[in-house]
Amino acid sequence: MLTFAMQFLAIFTCAIFSGAAIYINLVEHPARLSCGIELALTEWVPSYKRATIMQASLAIIGFASAFVVWLINSNIEWLIGGVLLGLVVPYTLIGIMPTNKRLLSQALDKPLEEARYLLIKWGYMHMVRSVLSTSALIIFLLNR
Repeated sequence: MLTFAMQFLAIFTCAIFSGAAIYINLVEHPARLSCGIELALTEWVPSYKRATIMQASLAIIGFASAFVVWLINSNIEWLIGGVLLGLVVPYTLIGIMPTNKRLLSQALDKPLEEARYLLIKWGYMHMVRSVLSTSALIIFLLNR
């Protein structure tokens, strides 16, 4: 029963994370950029702040649940999937955070070319989070 609950929790949180990450890459960020850089930057700030709490929580819960499944079953695929999902946290803190900080610092005072570069760069870096979480979800679904 515990295994099923942990598998469900890992799959559920990973699916929400993955879906949100893909939505951001395919819909929200391109729409944001199509409105002009000044408006895109203005919208990015509150969107980022709201998404941070949700996505960090989902990644951590998904990783922890998958880790518990691995501890119970010794099924290495659950550990691999959990690690892939969990990697979005250090990747965000180490890889994306410098760009986030530049976008957040006096956001509207940036030259538009710098803001454009940073927003486009952020979109590509965020894509890694979509790939990691979707890969984890596929592994979880194939091994349930």
